[in-house]
Amino acid sequence: MEYRKLGNSGTVVSAYCLGTMTFGAESDDATSCRLMDQYLAAGGNFFDTANVYSAGLSEEIVGRWLKSKPGVLRDIVITTKGRFPMGDGPNHLGLSRKNLREALDASLRRLGVEHIDLYQMHAFDALTPLDETLRFLDDSVRNGKIAYYGFSNFLGWQMTKAVWLAKSHGYAPPVTLQPQYNLLVRDIEHEIVPAAIDADIGLLPWSPLGGGWLSGKYKRDQMPTGSTRLGENPKRGMEAFDKRNASPATWEIIGAVDDIAKARGVTMAQVALAWLAAQPAVTSVILGARTTEQLKDNLGAAYLVLTDEELARLSDVSKPQMSEYPYGAGGIAQRHRKIEGGR
Repeated sequence: MEYRKLGNSGTVVSAYCLGTMTFGAESDDATSCRLMDQYLAAGGNFFDTANVYSAGLSEEIVGRWLKSKPGVLRDIVITTKGRFPMGDGPNHLGLSRKNLREALDASLRRLGVEHIDLYQMHAFDALTPLDETLRFLDDSVRNGKIAYYGFSNFLGWQMTKAVWLAKSHGYAPPVTLQPQYNLLVRDIEHEIVPAAIDADIGLLPWSPLGGGWLSGKYKRDQMPTGSTRLGENPKRGMEAFDKRNASPATWEIIGAVDDIAKARGVTMAQVALAWLAAQPAVTSVILGARTTEQLKDNLGAAYLVLTDEELARLSDVSKPQMSEYPYGAGGIAQRHRKIEGGR
């Protein structure tokens, strides 16, 4: 397992992180514990959860597992999140000092720990002044309840504003951003990735397999059923499947992933994960597995190093569509210049 710095911090995490969104919902207690044992044995040390995962049950399962493993906290990095509703009241959600104080304390209780290594804001909150959120996070770093903080689902300007507010006020800086990112969804490369690189913020991509599309489980014009992300909610699943299935680019990308997987004797999931782990600013790719078999397959990506040619082919075939301005060739030309001058 490869290890990398957690953004601009001095903490080191594995290049693949174990996501726990399935815990308590799609994976029962026993299966969840087996997944954590399996991941730990493979050299992984980075665990991602959130207070809203299974309405707190995911954190509780992780907490019980931690209690059964004396001393393991010294060797792992725990991240959780706050922001989304944990009740019906108007102050039971958001990034206000009031909600975050209560949400953080509740997460600490469920996890059974005295501090959290990385506390992430699960999404932007347009109602709460960003300075209020950052002041709370800085206070939490100073009082030892969290070691670092980061964001999830923030836009580029939102992250950049937070970085410079923290800098101007002398607050502890953010270290990570958790966005959706995969071969099928690369829009963050327009603004978010450059902003992260500029601020030395590490990316923690979620949905690295595009809801299963990049694992090869979906076939052209065959609506999935049963135990798949799309099959569990027929109406919503049909809409999502139709949109993705109708795109020629989808099948070109999947075809390229399949070709490389067959040539290397590995799975499609491993190829897609290895490509993502090799992208600029990516610190750790979040793996979401329901079963030990799925996790074993995903962890195989840790031993796969794609060649420059393979990386280039995948990047070319999945290149996000963009207009000429501001993200296309015309806009790029305006932002750069030749050292010798002239056009």
